[in-house]
Amino acid sequence: MTEIFGTLGPACAQADLLEQMFLEGMTGMRLNTSHSGLKESEPLLEVFWQAAQRAGVRPELLIDMQGPEIRTGVLDVPLHLEELSQAVFVSHTQEKGPAGVSAIPVDDQILSEMKPGDHILLDDGRMELVITATDPQITARVLRGGVLLNKKSLKIVNKAVSGPVMTSLDRENIRLAKEYGVTALMQPFVSDGEQLSQVRAELGAHQMDHVRVFAKIENRAGLEQIRDIMPGADMIVIARGDLGNDMPLWELPAAQKTLAEICRKEGKPFLVVTQMLASMVHHPYPTRAEVSDIFHAVADGASAVMVTNETAVGDYPVEVIRYLKKTALEAEVWVQTGRHS
Repeated sequence: MTEIFGTLGPACAQADLLEQMFLEGMTGMRLNTSHSGLKESEPLLEVFWQAAQRAGVRPELLIDMQGPEIRTGVLDVPLHLEELSQAVFVSHTQEKGPAGVSAIPVDDQILSEMKPGDHILLDDGRMELVITATDPQITARVLRGGVLLNKKSLKIVNKAVSGPVMTSLDRENIRLAKEYGVTALMQPFVSDGEQLSQVRAELGAHQMDHVRVFAKIENRAGLEQIRDIMPGADMIVIARGDLGNDMPLWELPAAQKTLAEICRKEGKPFLVVTQMLASMVHHPYPTRAEVSDIFHAVADGASAVMVTNETAVGDYPVEVIRYLKKTALEAEVWVQTGRHS
């Protein structure tokens, strides 16, 4: 049976809603710890476990670690980045840029890597800027605008810049994992097997060896090193958001197919995620392309599928799980009856 994962968030932070989602076939939920840790999420987790008990299920609780992903800093208010406007990148310790110019805070390590002509992708590529100058400030022009919120992903195109394998918050969440009932964790931007060894050592130090480790493949390095990564992973995650930022989008389907084929041949479970039902954030039913995407992921052998914003901040979290589950089930039946041969 395909595992069906939603993502916890304000849109489903009610026991009644979560209970309905479990009854529709949801088997577990992801908690994004990029913005807050387990302790800060305690009220939400209490509702999660209450709903699971009501529905009579024992769900997976999957924490998505911060890992080595680079993110922007904390903003006083959301930044509205208008196309062709100017913005500056500043240090976390610098409060703001010039008057009237949007200031995007980042780590000093990232500032030192930015050069004129570099293209910067923000929030999984939703926004794109190009660096126009680095003296006296790192200035950029907005090529693709949008609204930037706190702690969103940042990528310098064609530059391999990353942080530590585990942040201090990651280590704290692992320390608290048993207390909060965590059953699995997702390690972002895995590019070699050694990274997973570090994560497993940290789990072992807190008697949490039973926790499943999901390895997120989010760049070309992970794709190229997949066979080195697989032995240390319980599940491979084809994370199409950042993976699609690291290559032209038209190459992404082939990358997904390649990873799926390798996992099938090696008998390694894999999960597919990102924009599976993105239109349902604001609509009660999906597009034909979205249900086809889910169907083909499961038909290609996915052991699990996941939605993120669709249940975390979307308007129709119950309906999202219904479509995700029913489409996955249809694919399972198609495979089992041999209609694929």
